Amino acid sequence: MQGYLITFFTQLNREQDGMPIADWLIEEARKIGVRGATLFNGKEGFGHDGRFHSGSYFDFEDPPQLVTMALSEDECDKLMPRLKESGQRIFYTKSKADFGFTA
Repeated sequence: MQGYLITFFTQLNREQDGMPIADWLIEEARKIGVRGATLFNGKEGFGHDGRFHSGSYFDFEDPPQLVTMALSEDECDKLMPRLKESGQRIFYTKSKADFGFTA
């Protein structure tokens, strides 16, 4: 299949509808029929504002999180407007991708 590889960048302490943004993104994708997504918990990083984010003992609620999905063009066209409607400002990368199964 051809479509997009989309990665959303957020932090554990950000929420939407009472849940962490990463979990909310996965739930929104699930609602439109996306077949899979992966949540990565980062150890540390820094954002566009230069602020350091870490999962260390002193900064435990602010570790970076990434949600990655391989989406068809149709799935992408359904998901992105839903996210825009939420009012959340979430940084993402979107690359054209070929995807499928090996067997």
